[in-house]
Amino acid sequence: MTPILILSLIAGYFALLFVVSWITGRDSSNKAFFIGNKQSPWYVVAFGMVGATLSGVTFISVPGVIGNLESVNGAFSYMQVVFGYMLGYFVIATVLMPLYYRLNLTSIYTYLEKRFGFWSYKTGAGFFLLSRTIGASFRLYLIALVLQLFVFDAYGIHFIFNVLFTLFLIWVYTMRGGIKTIVWTDTLQTTFMLLAVITTVYWIGQDMGLSIGGLASAISESQYSRMFFFEDINAGNHFFKQFFSGAFLAIVMTGLDQDMMQKNNSCKNIGDAQKNMFTFSIVLLFMNLLFVSLGALLYIYANSKGIELPIRTDYVFPTLAMEYFPPMVGIIFLIGLIAAAYSSADSALTALTTSFCVDFLDLEKKAQAQNANENALKQTRFKVHVGFTFVLLAVIMIFYYMLEQDVISKLFQVSGYTYGPLLGLYTFGLFIKNRQVRDNFVPIICLAAPVICYLLNDNSEAWLNGYKFGFELLILNGLITFIGLWLISERQQGVAV
Repeated sequence: MTPILILSLIAGYFALLFVVSWITGRDSSNKAFFIGNKQSPWYVVAFGMVGATLSGVTFISVPGVIGNLESVNGAFSYMQVVFGYMLGYFVIATVLMPLYYRLNLTSIYTYLEKRFGFWSYKTGAGFFLLSRTIGASFRLYLIALVLQLFVFDAYGIHFIFNVLFTLFLIWVYTMRGGIKTIVWTDTLQTTFMLLAVITTVYWIGQDMGLSIGGLASAISESQYSRMFFFEDINAGNHFFKQFFSGAFLAIVMTGLDQDMMQKNNSCKNIGDAQKNMFTFSIVLLFMNLLFVSLGALLYIYANSKGIELPIRTDYVFPTLAMEYFPPMVGIIFLIGLIAAAYSSADSALTALTTSFCVDFLDLEKKAQAQNANENALKQTRFKVHVGFTFVLLAVIMIFYYMLEQDVISKLFQVSGYTYGPLLGLYTFGLFIKNRQVRDNFVPIICLAAPVICYLLNDNSEAWLNGYKFGFELLILNGLITFIGLWLISERQQGVAV
């Protein structure tokens, strides 16, 4: 696996993406960029969303963290979160998606303007921009680290040029087609990611002389296979804490996320969109089970061969694949890694551009004006697309110099702070119909809630008799936001939205 071979694979993969981009980007209008003219086949969206949801974090960080039994995601405890996802996706399909289709939303945050007012709308959209920028940067940062280790360090190329090169390629193939391109490139990326995992599992079985049943037995008999944790309520991996955290993480990171819902909203109608969501959730459950099983097998294999693994768990899978597995397995792993990297980064760049253009620059409203200049609006979108490319670059470089923890845990921890206000806003708006908030106070509430959460999380063991927050910090954040909105609200007649 020489650096030249790796760079050739990356070039070949991008060439394939450029072909897809050229075919799907011939209609470069803003409507096609934002919602794909509402012509996306639901089954294509469903399959592609699997790759976008899993991303490089699941591909690399989840298998690696399985072996860290002290981590909140050690062993199979991550599956407790995944089971919670299923509940969250059901809520999205039956509560949120009918709302989005009924209101015919391009940006899902325009609901907040209809329900609460101007400041609530801008606050919600602002928290999405913050959340998705951080989340996309986390995912791309992890993949860039691996490429740096195995490719760019060999040539003495600094990390910043590695990231800039990757972002430039993503920008090129998404700048015209937007979501219309992403729906199809996500499908390719999911396929290659799945192929990489299955190939790795198959080869480990062959090398260790184990059948499928033998692999399952090896996993179940290992110390890594424990899935459910009920004993210590103070522990971060307690079942109910992770299950309900998973449900709310799914709601906010999919149902309240413009990136993910932009794909759903590009389906022809609500029926197709719901079929997409239910199919996607079932496939995702089995994919995550496959990833945690792979993680256990990686550690079992390394122990059987006496291989010393890296201290940083995010490097476990890449190190074994690139240095100890046969070249063909390493090549397929690398293609899966590239696919995992770009399946989330490209759609995030598109969603950030969409949200800023629609929510802050009012491009959709301007396009409906009689004197609308489509070319001028496209130029504005183009500039925003470039701007967010450099924003992602800056955030990734901050992570490069500051981040040490495994990425999957850090990602969910940060999500608890940034998505919590969105959870509170939508919960209040959807279920409290007889009260209206004082709109100009909403930004204060939404900024105060994460600060209060941070203080509680930082002092929880001393203040709460040893209790440690896990991913349920998101629920607490949403609850604090909800209470704050109640305090600044007034009773009124039922709200129609």
